[in-house]
Amino acid sequence: MRALGADSHKALRLGPEVMLAGTEGPLAGRSFVAKDVFDVAGFATGAGHPEWLAEAGTAQSTAAAVAALVDAGATLIGKAHTDELAYSLSGTNVHYGTPVNPAAPGRMPGGSSSGSAVAVASGLCDIGLGGDTGGSVRVPASYCGIWGIRPSHGRVASEGMVPLAPSFDTVGWFARDANLLALVGQVLLEGWSDQPGEMRRLVVAEDAWAIADTGVREANYQRLEALASQLGMAVSHLPIAGDGGLERWAELFTVIQGREAWAQHGAWVSRSDRRMGPGVTERFRKASEVSAEAAEAGGVERRRITAHLSGLLGDGSVLVLPAASSPAPELGLSDASKSQIRRNTLRLTCAAGLAGLPSVSCPLLRVDGAPVGVCFVGSRGTDEGLLRLAQSLS
Repeated sequence: MRALGADSHKALRLGPEVMLAGTEGPLAGRSFVAKDVFDVAGFATGAGHPEWLAEAGTAQSTAAAVAALVDAGATLIGKAHTDELAYSLSGTNVHYGTPVNPAAPGRMPGGSSSGSAVAVASGLCDIGLGGDTGGSVRVPASYCGIWGIRPSHGRVASEGMVPLAPSFDTVGWFARDANLLALVGQVLLEGWSDQPGEMRRLVVAEDAWAIADTGVREANYQRLEALASQLGMAVSHLPIAGDGGLERWAELFTVIQGREAWAQHGAWVSRSDRRMGPGVTERFRKASEVSAEAAEAGGVERRRITAHLSGLLGDGSVLVLPAASSPAPELGLSDASKSQIRRNTLRLTCAAGLAGLPSVSCPLLRVDGAPVGVCFVGSRGTDEGLLRLAQSLS
């Protein structure tokens, strides 16, 4: 497998060349890359870390989602870079560098599905296969100005994918247009229905928009009236979180995710000579301190939040909130600044993760010359309806 040149935008670890060729099917003639957490038979999976890559060995089988795309006619041309063990939202990597955001050069691409998003945004391929645990498809879609989806938890087979926090992990994907995003959904979503339920009401999550930068809020309010008219849907405004607000929801997400991440990778990252970026190192350190009791208590609150959101969205309502708290941040920010941006964005992404809800990021806003995604979150299992909604906005 040859190395990549400058035209790659540093998106891929392997490629671009044919790794698995599709033939006939609804995705015939389309190309895709897979985030380097998906196994491809005959190649080692790197998970964003050279030591993981060295120790992984050659995969004996291909991840279910990759195989499904190939079976539908798409051709896999490469494996895309990711943040270390997919435990970041920035898209930076101390080992491999940072893929170049073609929509906002000099700014972060977002992660952890950074390479897949950049490959799509740059035109290197048609489809980017990624994973979303805490926002790892939604955030890079927002930063790179493309369409992306986090499906309902469990609706896309995750076999052959390196896990981070299994109760949150989902297989997601990117495209440059909403029609292709939906076409991929027909291939990957288990139990696809051509008759999705009706979407009746947009619920503007006021507490979520309050977290976003001023420019993001202003751009949304200018767009919202036209958006509602375009969709022909009623609009209501309300906060979605109760006591403690979205800050508390994000804390719960972090606790439960940390406990699961440590269970998956704690033994591996604990070796004293592992070299990891400061943000990932700190997150794993905190993950190691999460007790079983704290995670269990968090799970009780998580079930309450899930029931609350199920009731809120059960009548065909769709949440509207920012996909990220700001446009893509500039490269070179301090670790403290990056951590603050991550905290703000996690407050926005945690609701869908906690409740296992589908969420589509649509490139509808521009702030300071850079794209910002608007996220539409539906009740569990309404993935098809959200994809149709996205198509009506394209």
